[in-house]
Amino acid sequence: MSKHVFLTGPPGVGKTTLIQKVTQALKSSGISIDGFYTEEVREGGRRTGFDVVTLSGKRGPLSRVSSDSSTSRREYRVGQYVVDLVSFEQLVLPMLRNVNHGSDAEKKICVIDEIGKMELFSQPFIQAVRQTLTGSGTMVLGTIPIPKGKPLDLVEEIRSRKDVKVFNYRYWEICSFWESCLHRKSRDLKKRLISIKQPLSNSCESFPALGIFSLLLSLDFWHVSKENRNSILQDILAAVESCRK
Repeated sequence: MSKHVFLTGPPGVGKTTLIQKVTQALKSSGISIDGFYTEEVREGGRRTGFDVVTLSGKRGPLSRVSSDSSTSRREYRVGQYVVDLVSFEQLVLPMLRNVNHGSDAEKKICVIDEIGKMELFSQPFIQAVRQTLTGSGTMVLGTIPIPKGKPLDLVEEIRSRKDVKVFNYRYWEICSFWESCLHRKSRDLKKRLISIKQPLSNSCESFPALGIFSLLLSLDFWHVSKENRNSILQDILAAVESCRK
């Protein structure tokens, strides 16, 4: 039986936005919830970094763009971003300790958005996440990146845990898109679907890679995704409620 719920998907697909909506829905139901999410920082329309924002309203820098290509011994980098490990740990670690040492009278929910490369520079954070996952009084609602490049040990550990339910946002979106396509009455749409060389059978995994992008662009995929977002929101809320029992 699942004890924790995680959302995965590529960057920019809307994981944090969805986590925020789930959080708002849970709070409005009077459920005890704490944690943090990451938020883009933009200046003049350009992304300059990320902030950590706790659900209690505290904010601090997670990373910022650095024009200096040299790397000092104490500097942690992901691409063009320099990670502010001190700021991250000062905000997140006390919150995680508080969640782990709270009362077990009612199962709490801890939001961790996300467990990615930047956050995993912190060994105390890794230990705190593992402690939270193995504890009996807290349910984690988190996000993890999709596998890319060198595997992240903690991410793969979470993905393989039997007590974790993982929602793959992009996989779910494509399946929902396909299902909605099958219910449309447009003859033109049906012709375009039939023209795909390797049609989707019972699984989205057989969808040809090149066919995906051309079809999604031509059929206004993002509009369909927006319509379907409430459905996955309800699925996640149902999974969270199940984990809390």
